[in-house]
Amino acid sequence: MIRITQVRVRTDHTREQLIQKAAEILRVPARKIQKLEIQRQSIDARKKPELFYSYTVDVALKDEEKVEKRFARGKGVGGQVSKVTDVSYQFPESGDRVQKHPTVIVGTGPAGLFCGYFLALHGYRPILLERGRDVESRQRDVERFWQTGVLDPESNVQFGEGGAGTFSDGKLNTLVKDREGRNRAVLETFVRFGARESILYEAKPHIGTDVLARVVKAMREEILRLGGEIYFESQVTDLRIRDGAVEGVVIGGERVLPCEQLVMAVGHSARDTFFMLRDRRIPMEPKAFAVGFRVEHPQEMINQSQYGMRDPGRLGAASYKVAAKTAAGRGVYSFCMCPGGYVVNASSEKGRLAVNGMSYSGRDGKNANSAVIVAVTPSDFGSEDPLSGIAFQRQLEEKAYRLADGKIPMQRYGDFAASVEKKSPGPMEAPQIEPQCKGDCEWADLSDILPQQCNLAFVEGMEAFGRQIKGFDRPDTILLGVESRTSSPVRILRDETLQAEGVRGLYPCGEGAGYAGGITSAAMDGIRVAEKIAAEFQKP
Repeated sequence: MIRITQVRVRTDHTREQLIQKAAEILRVPARKIQKLEIQRQSIDARKKPELFYSYTVDVALKDEEKVEKRFARGKGVGGQVSKVTDVSYQFPESGDRVQKHPTVIVGTGPAGLFCGYFLALHGYRPILLERGRDVESRQRDVERFWQTGVLDPESNVQFGEGGAGTFSDGKLNTLVKDREGRNRAVLETFVRFGARESILYEAKPHIGTDVLARVVKAMREEILRLGGEIYFESQVTDLRIRDGAVEGVVIGGERVLPCEQLVMAVGHSARDTFFMLRDRRIPMEPKAFAVGFRVEHPQEMINQSQYGMRDPGRLGAASYKVAAKTAAGRGVYSFCMCPGGYVVNASSEKGRLAVNGMSYSGRDGKNANSAVIVAVTPSDFGSEDPLSGIAFQRQLEEKAYRLADGKIPMQRYGDFAASVEKKSPGPMEAPQIEPQCKGDCEWADLSDILPQQCNLAFVEGMEAFGRQIKGFDRPDTILLGVESRTSSPVRILRDETLQAEGVRGLYPCGEGAGYAGGITSAAMDGIRVAEKIAAEFQKP
């Protein structure tokens, strides 16, 4: 097949028009194109409000060799035409060592779920342990928390089947290089279990929390059908290690489950687990992450900025990505942008409060939200302890909880900036933005949550973003806090075999271990670990 990039057509095009455009680029009649597959689709808004899709497509056609020669090196249309050279994903052949016990996987977020699924798919029978509940029960627990404020520390936005990403926008884009085809394998797996096929080629694919929950359930059912085992409400509280090798795990402080291959795919909020690992002298180090606030704007404002129209119709709610560096050199950027979404109470510990963003698949809420976050490094944590980042997070979350007695504290940006800069608030027209939250919220002064240097960086970043997106720093922008769980504050050290340094059979994996940043990259890391185990051990 032949690949064509930058195939530009109007957003209201038909498939026939896309084929015709591809034929024009190849300088062949459209009837000669026998097959066309979309590989990538992005929006070209450089001439907004006139919008276009820019495609990368693969085509099969008659006289393909003749066309390839015409567009040989140096003779193409600006490198627009080439031969397809993609490498399809290949799971490794099984190794020759015999497993005494099945692989145990701790955590059923994207890393653990995909590790378990790919092992089960290729004839292994892994055991998955999840401290929280199945996704159906978990949805009920989370909705109850949002309605009543009564937190279940073991079944919430952070803990349970599917991981923290289950209550998010379900974004599937990643910056991880994909030379082995794992990214494509992840997306194809999501489609196989219920996601729409367009995520295979969209530049910014997303599923939405409602669809993601159904996909997670379907993957669980397939793992069970293939011979795997999954146990919920089964928290790993200790490890059994002898002579530098894993021998088993302790569940709930009592039951010992023997294993020699243990995948630690816990989420970034499994703080008690990290403390247990430190007690067992598992090598870890503190890791940089970022903290800040959720910001809410009218979705129509974002649509106007990005697309040149308030209602983009079939294109759906517009997204954005902004970044800046302050005069002091600290990075400020948007994170986990949720078009047409909600800000959610994402707490997992009593007396501490954290927020996140979430969108349904339709992205049809009236507000856009994203985290605007400020980079922090171990030098900000005040300690050299490998878990000092957790202590830093907890301090912020305790302040946020006290501000509104467990409700989500929020403030208008104009008032926040004035408080940070020790000025009187300027005039503000009647606010036009109303919060869109899951969980009760209450007005408060957020300026005492973050360290002052982070507050100042946040304000400097908002002003920079206001120059990029008109109205981004408008005074009635709503801030909600605190956004403290952007990524893991710790990294569990591992070697080139993906095993923990000095502990054979222990595989730190995914976002909580410090090796991923989002659903797709975590899933890809889970697949990598599954490959390492399969390449060494026989199928049972």
